[in-house]
Amino acid sequence: MRRGSTPTMGLGCFLEAGGQHMAGWRHPSANAHASLDLPFIAEMAQLCERGLMDAVFLPDSLAPWVGDLDVMSRTTRGEHFEPTTLLAALSSVTERIGLVATATTTYNEPYHVARKFASLDHLSGGRTGWNLVTSLVPSESRSFGTAPFPSREERYERAEEFIGVVKRLWDSYSDGAMLRDETTGRFYDPGELRLTEHRGKHFAVRGPLNLSRPPQGHPVVFQAGNSPRGRDFAARHGEVLFTAQSDLGEAKDYYRDIKERASAVGRDPDHVHIWRGFAPLIAATQAEADAMMEELNGLVHEDVMWDLVKGPLAEVDFSGRTLDDPLPELADTEDSRQDLLHGMAGLNRPTIREIALQAAGAGVVVGSPERIADELQEWFEAPATDGFLLSFPFLPSNLRLFVDEVVPELQRRGLYRTEYAGLTLRENLGLPRPKEVWR
Repeated sequence: MRRGSTPTMGLGCFLEAGGQHMAGWRHPSANAHASLDLPFIAEMAQLCERGLMDAVFLPDSLAPWVGDLDVMSRTTRGEHFEPTTLLAALSSVTERIGLVATATTTYNEPYHVARKFASLDHLSGGRTGWNLVTSLVPSESRSFGTAPFPSREERYERAEEFIGVVKRLWDSYSDGAMLRDETTGRFYDPGELRLTEHRGKHFAVRGPLNLSRPPQGHPVVFQAGNSPRGRDFAARHGEVLFTAQSDLGEAKDYYRDIKERASAVGRDPDHVHIWRGFAPLIAATQAEADAMMEELNGLVHEDVMWDLVKGPLAEVDFSGRTLDDPLPELADTEDSRQDLLHGMAGLNRPTIREIALQAAGAGVVVGSPERIADELQEWFEAPATDGFLLSFPFLPSNLRLFVDEVVPELQRRGLYRTEYAGLTLRENLGLPRPKEVWR
């Protein structure tokens, strides 16, 4: 939170049980069975809570990230829990940490999403967040019929209508509607119930939701958007926004742009938090950390390297090239995965192997606890971010080192909390409880 005399950074953990690095699951200290190992995942969530993190974050995709079966068989990306189901389990073994899951507006219905996240908010005592995405992987369309994958503009148009319906459903009952009066026999006040009565281009929803208003009013809305259309949407609706710039200057520009867009639509910029993705690989010394990174990269199979580059760049002709040839010139595109590769390629003229290994690790920052704390402090104080979404190359040792070594260092520097501020995710993030949309 930046409001107040001693601003402190937010931290969330991208809980990819198999590790964020594509070969993380193969590391000798990793758990190769982690993807469906509930006790292990619960232990990681509890470790994040011991580190006073705002939230654990569960990604999701409704199709395998890679299409080639031989390539997919070499990664953990083809196996993971449905995230809201897993969060329900984690809500019973944690007490204060936020629980955030991804759900797409492209291949869901508003009623389903509203009901699931309202239920999770009640189960967790007000600790739930919804990461709103419009789908990224075109192959998701094949899981739901034969219709082609919608364009970015079409996906955002649907999302705009979708989130409006969801908020109305969350507000089906007023805060004071549930009487539960045994004497009069009145369970709720019918005058405090509102039908949704929505009819738009994409949805017709009468409502109401069959659940009282969530403890937080609305679960916290997480979002990511880098294109002009995505930034507009995020500035209107997002409360915590994920970003992935690798250049500090570009990140400062993005930070300033989002805050200005939020202010322009009447929102308090302090209520729109920006979190940069950050993947620390930690060891006692820089030399040990560098050696660990080299070891991880050596575990990435060549088939996986090729797929990491060819997947987002299907229009590029790679025939006759080897991994050690320079990456071909890239054309402009509206695919955010391609945008990331463009950013990597723009730094110099890298080889295909170098780009693939960057993608495999997705910007891993390698160093000692002090080196990791230095970079977090630099970006936070720039200011280029309000916090960080941490993704660890493999678990559990890197997460444990972060909690035991980096968190105390950040606290010594006055950059990080020493206790939770409240009981709900909104309270810990310093976000207000939304008013009912009917009021």
